[in-house]
Amino acid sequence: MKNHSTPTKLRSGDEVIVVAGKDIGKKGTLREILKLKNKGIVTGINMIKKHTKPNPEMGVTGGVVEQEAAISLSNLAIWNPKKKSKDKIAYSTDKNGKKIRMYKSDGVEIK
Repeated sequence: MKNHSTPTKLRSGDEVIVVAGKDIGKKGTLREILKLKNKGIVTGINMIKKHTKPNPEMGVTGGVVEQEAAISLSNLAIWNPKKKSKDKIAYSTDKNGKKIRMYKSDGVEIK
């Protein structure tokens, strides 16, 4: 198990599409990035069933809970809504000298 992170251009809150794995072609919002594992949690993607024990002190009822599992960042690509396809991320500077992220194919800034 490696203990270092690979740099990523994705940020939490980005609209992403799955390009490899069991959920290929599905879109969702990147909720969280787990840097040390090079994985991310995407809403509605890579759903697993987790069996939980009841804990009356915390008010947790037991049973089978469906939740998102982490997916490798290499299996994700940013979604370009204008072109309706996956895209790459490029960097540029605006007129104030601030670094901005933009879609590589059409040069539109990523909000």
